[in-house]
Amino acid sequence: MTPDELAEIPTIDVRTIPPYERHPRIFSVLEALKPSQSFEIVSDHEPRPLQHQIQARFPGLFEWAYVEQGPEVWRAVISREAGSGCECCCGS
Repeated sequence: MTPDELAEIPTIDVRTIPPYERHPRIFSVLEALKPSQSFEIVSDHEPRPLQHQIQARFPGLFEWAYVEQGPEVWRAVISREAGSGCECCCGS
């Protein structure tokens, strides 16, 4: 993803969110994404557990791509797969 493309997608900087609110907020955004839409997560730690939760909860529905991998900042873009017609949780 180019810097211009990154600038155009929403970003959740979890460093500014209390820990107990982080995953619920992220899952709320995930469930609102339409096919081919994306958003970025910025964290001060490796978000691998979140990636595993997303894969377990929504198998095959979202793609995960690192933009930056530490050591101080991790950035990942999460995209809803094009043509994913999830009826179970995402409403489309």
